[in-house]
Amino acid sequence: MTWLQSGRRRDLCFLLAAEGELRGQQLKSALESRYEARLEPKSFYGSLSALVDAGLVEKRTEGLYDVYSLTDAGERQVREHGEWVRECLEE
Repeated sequence: MTWLQSGRRRDLCFLLAAEGELRGQQLKSALESRYEARLEPKSFYGSLSALVDAGLVEKRTEGLYDVYSLTDAGERQVREHGEWVRECLEE
């Protein structure tokens, strides 16, 4: 699946798998903290939109905020990728 070709998209999915759901700004702040760099909002939200368009992430509006969570398909992809990473590290 093409989402695997982007580290940022993978990392967004892993954050959502760990947290359940997060506001867009919370996701952005978590990635900026991990990367120790500021992310351009247009690029960041473009990554999120691509995940929503691919059916891996669900977006809903809660008051003034957009809240994101993994879909069942997104959860499945994260688990499969996580298993592959573990297998690679164990070899």
